[in-house]
Amino acid sequence: MYYKKKNHTKTVELDEAQATLGELIAALKPDEEVVIVQNQKTVARILPPMRGTPKFGSCKGMLTIVSDDDEHLKDFAEYMY
Repeated sequence: MYYKKKNHTKTVELDEAQATLGELIAALKPDEEVVIVQNQKTVARILPPMRGTPKFGSCKGMLTIVSDDDEHLKDFAEYMY
């Protein structure tokens, strides 16, 4: 899943994030994200949990099995049993 671009982004240095991680998470609102930077480079993002119900079947048609071929599975036999 992809997150939509957030309306509100807070940027904090890594040292501050380490010292105040609990507070950063507790204050996170549904439309916010926290970007953690070190030496002016993004090293992490804290995002709110995704909401809603998964849409089952949304990947239908994305995978195509070309043929039934058990021959290639012989290479993996020791891992399957």
